[in-house]
Amino acid sequence: MSRLISKKDLVNLFSKNYGEKPVSKSKWSKYYDDNVIFIDPTQKRIGLQSYIQAQDNLVNRCDDIDLKTHAISITDHVGFVEWTLRLKIMGRELEYPGITRLIFSDNGKITEYRDFFDFVAPTFGPIPLLGGFIRWIYRIFVS
Repeated sequence: MSRLISKKDLVNLFSKNYGEKPVSKSKWSKYYDDNVIFIDPTQKRIGLQSYIQAQDNLVNRCDDIDLKTHAISITDHVGFVEWTLRLKIMGRELEYPGITRLIFSDNGKITEYRDFFDFVAPTFGPIPLLGGFIRWIYRIFVS
């Protein structure tokens, strides 16, 4: 297997400052398999065009996006990226720390992309009343 992507490439794919344009579709096409499987806590998408649509939907919902990469590990067929995503939406900033697991196919492209992060607490926690309820539910399951 010859992996197409390096740690430097992953830093470029998983980095975006507020005010910068997001990763281009041509860059995704270079590194992602046409049949890539994308899974995160809110959705599952199959195929490069469906993945690109999911990314476009996120960009279009937000006023701006900031993505910082913290650590990267790559072996022959698996990669992990630790990151923090900040979203500005309707005058609020939401922060999601997470990890992405990447599976590389024999042709070296990303064939599976899975995000692991807590969607509920950062999204609904700051909302009055609902936030308290969310924290109460978390305590029930963690205690």
